[in-house]
Amino acid sequence: MNLYAYIFRRLLYVIPVLLGVCLIIFVLFNLVAPDPAYTLLGKHATLKQIAELHHELGMDKPYFMQYLDTVKTAFTFDFGYSWSSKQNIWEMIKTGAGPSLAITGPLFVFSNIIAISLALLVAFYRGKLIDKFVLILSIAGMSIPSLAVVLFGQYFFAYKLGWFEISGYEFGFPNFIPYVILPIILYIVISFGADTRFYRTVILDEAYQDYVRTARSKGLSELKVMFKHVLKNSMIPILTNIIIQIPSLILGLLFAESFFSIPGLGAMTINAINNSDFPVIKAMTIMSAVGFILFGVLTDVLYTVVDPRMKLN
Repeated sequence: MNLYAYIFRRLLYVIPVLLGVCLIIFVLFNLVAPDPAYTLLGKHATLKQIAELHHELGMDKPYFMQYLDTVKTAFTFDFGYSWSSKQNIWEMIKTGAGPSLAITGPLFVFSNIIAISLALLVAFYRGKLIDKFVLILSIAGMSIPSLAVVLFGQYFFAYKLGWFEISGYEFGFPNFIPYVILPIILYIVISFGADTRFYRTVILDEAYQDYVRTARSKGLSELKVMFKHVLKNSMIPILTNIIIQIPSLILGLLFAESFFSIPGLGAMTINAINNSDFPVIKAMTIMSAVGFILFGVLTDVLYTVVDPRMKLN
């Protein structure tokens, strides 16, 4: 089986997974969630008003038809309109995606590059001062509460020193840059400890395998051994850890945008929760699920690229 056939088959597997996700979302939002009539019409709405609203929202349809509507929404991204702002939800998502990507993109890339680089460094100098120093920093980073890091960073770097902006976000490049630097730095600090310690363990496990000793005995330089053999064969657990980071990244985005007044998808979700805006919450749940599923497919494909020993079938 060639790579393109494998990718096509993995994408086909997305369909039943997404159908299952839609079923869970349907149960949560259509069967478990409170009646939206009380949110939109208030407690004193008449039965006629409630019936009219149920008809308008499609809630008087059979459950199976309501489930199909949820499936259609997931595949077409036609999420309708926000109850609170009356705006088209897909347009809201497109507007909020820019600020969110301005934070998550650099954060995702730089946090992993820094952690992997330090892990390679300490593997190269295992047992020496720099190894112990990075290990102490990793443990300290894992021990300090995330909220304390954010609050201290805001107070010291924004209020006391005035180096960064934490409110008044401006759209468009390069206007947004001063507003995203501080949250990116702080959340790299937050993720530094756990990521570096994990990558250090993975790389050290590989660094003392028999094939690495054989490579060294052939006269290969330590740098070549680390990059060509150790790092390459450590990529499977590294990729797994990267994909596992995504839910934490989404959760961190909710708090980062709230703390730094950034009008992205995280802030939009928090506002929707506060206003009981179920269409927006449902849309963000679907988008998160779709993104996580597609990242899973991408990871499976990358597994076969970085490790040819893994068979495509």
